[in-house]
Amino acid sequence: MLKQIIVAAALTCCAASAEAAVKTKVIEYKQGDTVLEGYLAWDNAKVGKRPGVLVVHEWTGLGPYVKKRAEMLAKLGYVAFAADIYGKGVRPATPADAAKVAAIYKDDRPLMRARARAGLEVLKSQKTVDQKRLAAIGYCFGGTTVLELARDGADLRGVASFHGGLATPKPEDARNIKAKILAMHGADDPFVKADEVAAFQQELRAARVDWQFISYANAVHSFTNPEAGNDNSKGAAYNEKADKRSWEAMKLFFSEIFKEGR
Repeated sequence: MLKQIIVAAALTCCAASAEAAVKTKVIEYKQGDTVLEGYLAWDNAKVGKRPGVLVVHEWTGLGPYVKKRAEMLAKLGYVAFAADIYGKGVRPATPADAAKVAAIYKDDRPLMRARARAGLEVLKSQKTVDQKRLAAIGYCFGGTTVLELARDGADLRGVASFHGGLATPKPEDARNIKAKILAMHGADDPFVKADEVAAFQQELRAARVDWQFISYANAVHSFTNPEAGNDNSKGAAYNEKADKRSWEAMKLFFSEIFKEGR
């Protein structure tokens, strides 16, 4: 019995140590004259350079949800930087405010791309990041943003969009994409309709991009975020099964793209 207690205590201690190895830091940076404030997460117990992953927030701006995702990536062994697209302190509190702020960037894709590139530069500047092994992921608005970053020709190995908007005003820019693309979509998402999905797939097909598209049954918009509630009739709702499946799909995607060589 005593031996079992000691073993259990040791395991608990080890788990606590592993948890404590994930470090985070707020980083202030700029794009043009705009001050931005991102969030870096990494495993302090890991030695040497490792892949870096840029994370882009939903339309409510950089908040607890995306910070949690950055920490989850750090636990997987990556250096994760949650970029700030909106600017320091710009964190919409209501859906109406979020829609207004997000529209600024949806209507100005060069600005959206520039803000994403600024975040990518911060990630690349970290001493523990292998600059030859970079990826980007995004949620909702962030999914749209990382796809635009790929269309801008960013030197990324992979881009993963979780329930992101897929449309772009310049589909011809897909010819600039260097990354492999993974788009994960709620099959019943009322905000990203079938014609938008079809146009996106044709855009990538025409540009000969290496892409994957996964639709999750019974899932609508925001299916990875528990704060979205569970009422599909609202168009945005959490789906635990789709959340877990999409995270596993991303992990498999990363294991492929981050292998040595291209």
